[in-house]
Amino acid sequence: MTTVSPHTRAAPEQADGDLPLAQAAKNTPTSLWLDSADPVELEHALTYGIVGATCNPVIAFGVVQRHLDVWGPFLGRLAAERPQATETELGWRTVEELSVQSARLLLPVFERTGGRDGRLSIQTDPRLHRDAGAIVEQAVRFSRLAENIIVKIPATAAGVRAAEEATYRGVSVNATVSFSVPQALAMAEAVERGIQRRLDEGQPDREFGSVITIMGGRLDDWLKAYAERHRLLADPGHLEWAGVAVIKRAYQLFRERGYRSRVLAGAFRNRFLFTELVGGDLVITINYDWQQRLNDGGAAVDPAAIDRPVVPAIIAGLAELPDFVRAYEPDGLAVADFDGYAPSRRTLREFLDADAKLDELVRDVLVPAP
Repeated sequence: MTTVSPHTRAAPEQADGDLPLAQAAKNTPTSLWLDSADPVELEHALTYGIVGATCNPVIAFGVVQRHLDVWGPFLGRLAAERPQATETELGWRTVEELSVQSARLLLPVFERTGGRDGRLSIQTDPRLHRDAGAIVEQAVRFSRLAENIIVKIPATAAGVRAAEEATYRGVSVNATVSFSVPQALAMAEAVERGIQRRLDEGQPDREFGSVITIMGGRLDDWLKAYAERHRLLADPGHLEWAGVAVIKRAYQLFRERGYRSRVLAGAFRNRFLFTELVGGDLVITINYDWQQRLNDGGAAVDPAAIDRPVVPAIIAGLAELPDFVRAYEPDGLAVADFDGYAPSRRTLREFLDADAKLDELVRDVLVPAP
């Protein structure tokens, strides 16, 4: 099988152990992940306490595009080995190889934490978001790429069914395309059902390391766009807090209900998604640029931050936006509503567009323009 040589670009110098992210990693139960599957970025991030990494179509396209000196020749060799493969098949095989490389870097963390961390998230094809059976089959296959793979399944109506079945079949699940308390609860409960089915059959209990993502920054993005579109006089400061408020509420409910899965705060957009959530037994995934900004800027690390409520006046202001209420209230959305929720549609379209761009990139490598 074709493999890729390690990246040769030098990683930045190792970080000081007193940097904010290192402090959070050492002194709180919060797990910090890198919102990237770029092996170069991950090698550096591991030096200051990062214990996981994620990939999705947008991330994968960006990594391949940035490192065409590596992935271009890989695609050429792969195409020669598989002359019947489509552009899509070659592109996704590249995503798999990228994920396996990063998973290998995380394996020592995986072994040290007993599988709770040290995982590389790989996302199922967003084109399958309505087909539970196809999502499960791809999730099972992806889970076999490396022992520390965790598979992203969208929090759509089909994704809820797929999360239960995939868990039952031994897949570690990371819920994605998720922006609300109702989506997070539904996916956590699906994972619980899958684990319970295994236990009822006498299968051994084990650490799945499952996480339920809430893409807080993307919720903020949508509410800002909604306010602009409808010419609302929303307080711009309040709009930076929506994702934080939803994540804090989900975290509280997860603790009350005793779910095995952890909340994962994703789609990093501002420092609040670190400074207001650190200290909790949850995961925060942060892109490489924001990790450097937090470290360079000396971001505050308050172990009690997660339990500090969002100011009531901010919640009241956000409650004027219907899609915030749907995200914040545990019964704000029914499972049947997940697919039509505006942030879900917006993000799925972005992921689908990234798939198409990856196809185009493969085409440009294999059939360059004259």
